[in-house]
Amino acid sequence: METTNRQLTDRTIWLMHIQREELVERIARALPADGAVDLLPGLRLNRVSEPVGPVYGVWNPCFCVIAQGRKEVFLGNNRYGYDPAHYLLATVDLPVVSQIVEATPERPYLSLRLNLDPTLVGAVLVDAGSPAPRGQTAARAIDVSALDEPLLDAVVRLVRLIDSPDEAGFLRHTVTREIVYRLLQGEQGVRLRHIAAQGGYTHRIAEAVERLRQSVDQPLRMDVLAQELGMSVSGLHHHFKAVTTLSPLQFQKQLRLQEARRLMLGEGLDAAGAGFRVGYHDAAHFSREYKSLFGVPPMRDVQRLRAVATSS
Repeated sequence: METTNRQLTDRTIWLMHIQREELVERIARALPADGAVDLLPGLRLNRVSEPVGPVYGVWNPCFCVIAQGRKEVFLGNNRYGYDPAHYLLATVDLPVVSQIVEATPERPYLSLRLNLDPTLVGAVLVDAGSPAPRGQTAARAIDVSALDEPLLDAVVRLVRLIDSPDEAGFLRHTVTREIVYRLLQGEQGVRLRHIAAQGGYTHRIAEAVERLRQSVDQPLRMDVLAQELGMSVSGLHHHFKAVTTLSPLQFQKQLRLQEARRLMLGEGLDAAGAGFRVGYHDAAHFSREYKSLFGVPPMRDVQRLRAVATSS
């Protein structure tokens, strides 16, 4: 029995090595130069030839796999590092900081991100006959786990469809459902179930996050938000932090500052105008909070980012 188990383990290691090599080759071929591209609906490929970061952004619920290289993601004070042997799963819209820590021109960072539709997750949950999570628990909205062979195999088959547009139209949905199913069966399955469950606290926190995103320029009224979600103020604060690692106020602040940065870069607003658009009525206060997050004052940060974009 021990010999048989070892043979199975050796075979699994060999299979995963072959699958990773294929994933590297296919992503590198699809992206011959640095950049990111959506080649199938909901599937983004990324290639980077040198370490990059920190990059600030808001992530939707997604499943992330690295074919080559290494990345770190920061949410609040928590750090999540992953590589080709691990995957990252995010189940709620989150303001995160990420950095690519391992990449060279000879061995570029290659990755994929698959967006997760909560409706699809719920449909797979029902079709698989899996019970919804019981109790009013809150699951952390982001984590990293080991990537096993069946899940990696499904990922490779999804990426193969990039080269077969006719097959992709028919098979993409089926392979995506398989990936969701395998995630539900894995060690992060409970976390993923909560995003589709109507009764758990994680679903209510996801709704709170969406409301904060839709009203980023409005003052945060914890009592009103808690009442609308059917929670106490203390309960909302506790479960919001359990899921996102941030308090609602910290979360809103990061959303506001990232949106202000986008407005200055993408729409050419000055610092005062961008700050006002996201709810800051005191320019000095906005500048202080912007510097506390991004390390430099608003316009200096924008000038630096534009210079980097021009030089590249």
